Amino acid sequence: MFTLLLGSFIAFFNETILNIAFPKLMTEMNVGATTVQWLTTGYVLVIAILMPVTAFLISTFTTKKLFMEAVTLFLIGTICAFFSTSFPLLLISRIIQAFGTSMMMPILINTALAIYPREKRGLVMGTCVCVVSLGPAFGPTFSGILLQYFSWHILFLVLIPFLITCLILGYIYLENVNTITKPKIDYLSILLSAIGIACIIYPISSISSVNTLTISIIFVIGVTSTILFCRRQTLLKQPMLQIKSFKYPVFTRSILIIIIIQMLLFSMNIILPMVLENGFKTSSLVTGIVLLPATLFNALLSPLAGKFYDNMGGKIVIPGGVLLICISTFMLSNITKSDSTSMIVILYCFMCIGAAMSASNTQTTALNQLPDKFRADGIAIINTLMQVAGCLGSSLFLGIMSIYENRYLIVSDSKIDATFYGFSFSMRFATIICIIGFILSLTLKYQNIIRR
Repeated sequence: MFTLLLGSFIAFFNETILNIAFPKLMTEMNVGATTVQWLTTGYVLVIAILMPVTAFLISTFTTKKLFMEAVTLFLIGTICAFFSTSFPLLLISRIIQAFGTSMMMPILINTALAIYPREKRGLVMGTCVCVVSLGPAFGPTFSGILLQYFSWHILFLVLIPFLITCLILGYIYLENVNTITKPKIDYLSILLSAIGIACIIYPISSISSVNTLTISIIFVIGVTSTILFCRRQTLLKQPMLQIKSFKYPVFTRSILIIIIIQMLLFSMNIILPMVLENGFKTSSLVTGIVLLPATLFNALLSPLAGKFYDNMGGKIVIPGGVLLICISTFMLSNITKSDSTSMIVILYCFMCIGAAMSASNTQTTALNQLPDKFRADGIAIINTLMQVAGCLGSSLFLGIMSIYENRYLIVSDSKIDATFYGFSFSMRFATIICIIGFILSLTLKYQNIIRR
């Protein structure tokens, strides 16, 4: 478990490691905000496209073989990123990294559920989600400190020794815990899934730079491909993903809550550094330090919230956590340039406390609904939709922020005021989505956990 947790932490730490470097990359590589965010959104998009295949991979290859291949791909992409000198090369390197990352989380969760009993799943899932959440959360803090003294290339150089360590530990300690059934792969399902995910996320991420007709056509293609994918899974004897998992109402509702939480949290790792650096004019070092307290709260409270879930259930902790996220998001929408950065620190801390209470426990609730034969599929579905949610959240909220920034700049030359104007509208929209998540969380308390 230590080996898997370390590998997963590094992989998801890499998701947001460039976020604080975006202002510098925009200047150095002469690209805009909606373009540079593809270094993160594109990374997560590839993970989302590949995630549905992981249920097949887990049933086809041993745990050790999958892990070693995942880390090797990640290492190759990291070395390429270190030597990148242009935006296209850096983006391609990130995509190679994403091929390795896509396998990390499913291997981790599947192994944890296989070797721990049900009565300890809340604590175990809390620990796993804590470690994986710490990755994206620590990324901005760590990179902010390094960027104060070095160029962005150092961000990839420091990962290489840890990846080599993961290869060594994996070779020595990992054992196979999954059942090898070698199911038949359906390539049409993979194609439909990839088209569906890409064509839904791209229009949203390009909402401020692509004409409405093009966006609408691509989005319709994405929705159609997704419907065809789901339909095909119900017809195949060996589906790529067991869509039947959604026949469990609590699983479906839990998934929607997970999507909403992930949309917000992932986007905050991109938006907040921009607001701090472009609005409050903080250095990359200060920006990283400002985001650190919330990260620590998330780390400390996730396992504790999981333990509380094991003992008391999710009737209080899940709705309470989502409500805290709602309140924090609304208050962030009222932040102005006259406020201090400490206000953002406090509100972001409360948001992460709410996430620690609700995120991993909602995943545990969802997976507890499924029989063991659907476990790998349930994990793949959750992880796929979490990555899709991350892409959607960052693209949607950043897109809204950019649109209102540009509108403000039409009537004013103040880029600082424009930053806060766009941020305010972005957070107002996020608040509405969070309220929907809170209402859904209230419905979970009327459902009993199915244990098989």
